[in-house]
Amino acid sequence: MSWSADDERFMRQALAEAKIAATVDEVPVGAIVVKGSEIIGRGLNRPVQDSDPTAHAEIVAIRAAALHERNYRLNDATIYVTLEPCAMCMGAMLNARISRLVFGAYDSKAGAAGSVIDLSDNRRLNHQLEVNGGLLAEKCSDLLQKFFESRRRQKKPD
Repeated sequence: MSWSADDERFMRQALAEAKIAATVDEVPVGAIVVKGSEIIGRGLNRPVQDSDPTAHAEIVAIRAAALHERNYRLNDATIYVTLEPCAMCMGAMLNARISRLVFGAYDSKAGAAGSVIDLSDNRRLNHQLEVNGGLLAEKCSDLLQKFFESRRRQKKPD
């Protein structure tokens, strides 16, 4: 797939959010919601910080975008996420009517945009969205791998 300069720019913004998550000991996933060329929502993983299992980066970004737009429908919006979304997050994207998803790293354990299941194009659902995966995948994967390696090292006894 050929990525636009805007796609890369916005994914780098999502990566910046993911890096912030890592600094507060959250799994480093970041998300950006864009409408036109404007960022209308940002999110980073915060389930530990918020004691909220739904506080994934995508959900946080979608909530911020909906508040910005004063509308729960985010028609014609694109969401950029550093990790392939899970089923919960894909459900939120579908309910928000997001038009396009761009993600970085694939998630072979929980990915719901094609890796484990694909909720993006199920014609039985009332909305479908375009999915483009793999943008800056290596950078996104490296950030996650380094985070989990660090966690494993911390847990090893002396």
